[in-house]
Amino acid sequence: MENEKLLAIPVAIGVVAGIIIGSITENIGLWLSIGISCGAGIGVVASQQKKKEEEN
Repeated sequence: MENEKLLAIPVAIGVVAGIIIGSITENIGLWLSIGISCGAGIGVVASQQKKKEEEN
Protein backbone atom coordinates (compact mmCIF):
# COMPACT_ATOMS: atom_id res chain seq x y z
CA MET A 1 0.00 0.00 0.00
CA GLU A 2 2.84 2.35 0.83
CA ASN A 3 4.47 1.86 -2.58
CA GLU A 4 1.26 2.77 -4.39
CA LYS A 5 1.08 6.05 -2.47
CA LEU A 6 4.70 6.81 -3.33
CA LEU A 7 3.83 6.42 -7.00
CA ALA A 8 0.36 7.98 -7.03
CA ILE A 9 1.18 11.29 -5.35
CA PRO A 10 3.95 12.39 -7.76
CA VAL A 11 1.86 11.28 -10.75
CA ALA A 12 -1.06 13.37 -9.50
CA ILE A 13 1.22 16.36 -9.04
CA GLY A 14 2.58 15.80 -12.55
CA VAL A 15 -0.95 15.74 -13.97
CA VAL A 16 -1.78 19.04 -12.29
CA ALA A 17 1.48 20.64 -13.40
CA GLY A 18 0.96 19.36 -16.95
CA ILE A 19 -2.54 20.79 -17.10
CA ILE A 20 -1.40 24.17 -15.79
CA ILE A 21 1.59 24.48 -18.12
CA GLY A 22 -0.41 23.05 -21.01
CA SER A 23 -3.20 25.54 -20.60
CA ILE A 24 -0.71 28.41 -20.43
CA THR A 25 1.08 27.28 -23.59
CA GLU A 26 -2.16 26.06 -25.24
CA ASN A 27 -0.73 22.57 -25.72
CA ILE A 28 -2.33 20.43 -23.03
CA GLY A 29 -1.69 17.10 -24.76
CA LEU A 30 2.07 17.55 -24.80
CA TRP A 31 2.44 18.90 -21.29
CA LEU A 32 0.00 16.45 -19.73
CA SER A 33 2.02 13.53 -21.04
CA ILE A 34 5.29 15.13 -19.92
CA GLY A 35 3.86 15.75 -16.45
CA ILE A 36 2.61 12.19 -16.09
CA SER A 37 5.92 10.69 -17.21
CA CYS A 38 7.99 12.93 -14.94
CA GLY A 39 5.71 12.18 -12.00
CA ALA A 40 5.92 8.46 -12.64
CA GLY A 41 9.71 8.66 -12.82
CA ILE A 42 9.91 10.54 -9.54
CA GLY A 43 7.53 8.06 -7.93
CA VAL A 44 9.58 5.06 -9.05
CA VAL A 45 12.80 6.60 -7.73
CA ALA A 46 11.12 7.41 -4.40
CA SER A 47 9.80 3.87 -4.02
CA GLN A 48 13.23 2.41 -4.79
CA GLN A 49 14.85 4.65 -2.19
CA LYS A 50 12.21 3.66 0.36
CA LYS A 51 12.87 -0.01 -0.38
CA LYS A 52 16.63 0.49 0.14
CA GLU A 53 16.02 2.25 3.45
CA GLU A 54 13.84 -0.62 4.66
CA GLU A 55 16.58 -3.14 3.81
CA ASN A 56 19.18 -1.31 5.91
